[in-house]
Amino acid sequence: MFKTCLSGLRNVSRRQQVLSAATARLQHTHTPVPSHRPETSSAKSLMDIGTRRIFNEDHDLFRQSVRRFFQDEVVPHHKEWEKAGQVSREVWEKAGEQGMLGVLIPEERGGIGGDLFSSAVINEEQMYSNCTGPGFCLHSDIVMPYVSNYGSKEQIERFIPEMTAGKCISAIAMTEPGAGSDLQGVRTNAKRDGSDWILNGNKVFITNGWMADLVVVVAVTNREAKSVAHGISLFLVENGTKGFQKGRKLEKIGLKAQDTAELFFEDVRLPGDAILGEPNKGFYYLMNELPQERLVIAVMALASCEFMFEETRNYVLQRKAFGKTISNLQTVQHKLAELKTEICVGRAFVDNCLQLHAERRLDPATASMAKYWASDLQNRVATQCLQLHGGWGYMWEYPIAKSFVDSRVQSIYGGTNEIMKELIARSIVSQK
Repeated sequence: MFKTCLSGLRNVSRRQQVLSAATARLQHTHTPVPSHRPETSSAKSLMDIGTRRIFNEDHDLFRQSVRRFFQDEVVPHHKEWEKAGQVSREVWEKAGEQGMLGVLIPEERGGIGGDLFSSAVINEEQMYSNCTGPGFCLHSDIVMPYVSNYGSKEQIERFIPEMTAGKCISAIAMTEPGAGSDLQGVRTNAKRDGSDWILNGNKVFITNGWMADLVVVVAVTNREAKSVAHGISLFLVENGTKGFQKGRKLEKIGLKAQDTAELFFEDVRLPGDAILGEPNKGFYYLMNELPQERLVIAVMALASCEFMFEETRNYVLQRKAFGKTISNLQTVQHKLAELKTEICVGRAFVDNCLQLHAERRLDPATASMAKYWASDLQNRVATQCLQLHGGWGYMWEYPIAKSFVDSRVQSIYGGTNEIMKELIARSIVSQK
C-alpha cells in the first residue's frame, strides 16, 4: 500500500494522494503472497526488503519510502537531538506529510486507514535506522487508538486529523512515582465539581511528555469502587491548561533523543467533555489496548535484533586480529550462528503474532509472551553483539553502543517482563 509515498511529494497534494491510496487498500483484505517469498532466515540480510510472508509488494514499496525517510530526515539530525533531549517538531510534521502517522486509524476518523503490517513497517524501519528519538509508535499505535476507539465524535474530529498530520503530538500518562506496572496503584485523581472535573496528581517516565500537545491521563474517579480498577477514568488534557505543568526532561542512560518527562497536575479544571469514553471505564479501556502496545514493543525489539546482528556481521568481516579478520575465528562464527538462529526463531513468533492481531485473534497472554521474549532476546543480542565488537563496542561512536543502552528499557516499560510472566502464568493455571 501507499505507493504514492514513493514519489517523495513535498506539497499538500501528497496528503490527498496518500489518503486515496489508503482508501483503495481498505477495499480488500490482506492477501497472502506466494510461497516463494523468502523468509528472514534465508535472506542475504535480516533487513532485506521483499522478505516474509506477512508482507506483499505494496508493503515493500512503502518500506522503501519509509527507509528513505529515516535515512534522509532522521539519521542526519539524531546526534543533535540526543544532545537536546528531544527531536524537532519539523520531523513530526514531515512524518505526517509522508503518511507515517495514524496509519491504523480509519480514514473516516481522520487517520490514514492502513493495515497493521504497514504500521509494523514503520516501527521496524525506525529500529533499522538505529534512531530511537521520534516517538512515532507511541503516538500512532498506542495513544491515537484510545482517542479513535473511545473518543466522542467531537474529540475525534478535533484531535485525530491534527495528530495524523504531526501537528498535535500525544502522550499517555499512566506511570507514577509509586505506580508502575501495577495500574491499581494509581494515586492521581479527579473529582467532580459541578459539570467539571478537578484533576490532581503527578506522572513520571512519560514518553513524548515534554513535547506533548495532548496527554491521555489515567486518574482515579471513584474511590468507593470495589477496587481501584473499577474506579479509573481517562482524561484528555491539553498543553497549556491551567495547573498542568511539565517537569524536567529526564536524563536517561539510553533513548537520549526521546523526550521523557515528569508531568504535574495541580487543581486542573477540566470540562465534562474532557473525559475519554465513560467514567470509571478507564481500566477496561487500558486492558483492551495493552496487547497492541506489547506487540509494538516486540516488533521493535526483533527489528533491533536484526539491525544489531547485521551491524556486528559487518564489523567482524572487517576487523582484523591475529593476521586475519575475526570472522575466521570459529568461536565468532558459532556465536553468529547462535544469534541468527535465535533471532529467526523470534521473528517467526512475532510475525505470527502480527498475523493473529491483524485477524483480531491476539489474546493478552500471547501478547505478553511476545513482549517478554522479544525484549529479553533484544538485550541478550545487544550484550553479545557488543562483546563481539570488543573495546570498540564500548565507544559511543559505534552504533552497537547506542543499541546496547537503548535496548535496556524494553524489558521494563509496557509492563515489566516479570509482570508479563505473571500474566502468562495466570492463563496457564486459571480454571477453564
